[in-house]
Amino acid sequence: MDFTIAAILGLDGLTNGAIYALVALALVLVFSVTRVIFIPQGEFVAFGALTLAALQLGKVPGTVWLLVMLAVAGAVLDTVQAIRERWAFGRIARRQVGAVVVPLLIAWVTRWLAPQQPPLLVQVLLTLALVTAMGPLLYRVAYRALSGASVLTLLIVSVGVHFALTGIGLVFFGAEGYRTPAFWDARFDAGPLSFTGQTLIIFGASIALIAALFLFFERTLAGKALRATSVNRTGARLMGISGDAAGSLSFTMAAFIGALSGLLISPSTTIYYDTGFLIGLKGFVAAVFAGLASFPMALAGAIGVGLIESFGSFWASAFKEVIVFTVILPILLWRSFVDPHHEEH
Repeated sequence: MDFTIAAILGLDGLTNGAIYALVALALVLVFSVTRVIFIPQGEFVAFGALTLAALQLGKVPGTVWLLVMLAVAGAVLDTVQAIRERWAFGRIARRQVGAVVVPLLIAWVTRWLAPQQPPLLVQVLLTLALVTAMGPLLYRVAYRALSGASVLTLLIVSVGVHFALTGIGLVFFGAEGYRTPAFWDARFDAGPLSFTGQTLIIFGASIALIAALFLFFERTLAGKALRATSVNRTGARLMGISGDAAGSLSFTMAAFIGALSGLLISPSTTIYYDTGFLIGLKGFVAAVFAGLASFPMALAGAIGVGLIESFGSFWASAFKEVIVFTVILPILLWRSFVDPHHEEH
């Protein structure tokens, strides 16, 4: 291996690492706020890519019907809770507008515009809106009632949600894979390296999102509320911060990050209904490196995973996945020494 090959592999590793970084940040965010190891994060990535692919073909994406299903299920659960707790009519109306009316409106607009094949920017915005709206609904349907459960129980629920979403993805999108056109077809040469426009968009979007997350957590009241919840859920609740609202917001952000990741990666690789699982697992390796607690460490871990995958594919392409996932073993051993486990009470 000479310097040119190493530089090319390094660029490829950094590009993949940028995507894994977004997934890892979403996993750390969700776990720190809700204690949910969110295995289905990869499904948001796949749904984002497949939704855009369907819109570019002039088809109504299956995520429209999934969003409607989640909205109806959320409405039923909210109605049952309202009857049991005897909510005032105003509270019921506010809850239904946010949890049902807005998602149904997004689904209707997408169904109306999809056959017209709107411009790429409109398709991207529709994709982000569709997948992002699934986040809080998924939290409402699958997780909110279990907010006080143990981490193991929440993990089991996440496994079930993952299999359910994977099966739904197969039904709505089929077994064939899709690849979307690049957002920018330009190419730039810098010595032995050749940067495509899509690569630059991946780097730019990842950096912009990381900077936006930093500003959100440092400068906004909602971000500070999420930070407080992640540090001490009981203390945050005593200070008037709703744990349910924090969980819903974290899932919303995770869904947006997943959809954006899918849009960024789909021009570079073919996406199938179950592709998100592998992407999510690689992001999980990076999140474990961070102890599911540190955003900077998750970013560093994701870059490391991308580089290991890239160089591993050069030396032993048939075993690149094995190499990446084997890395988690020494990471877990290291984490067990630096952060000893304490029993939950």
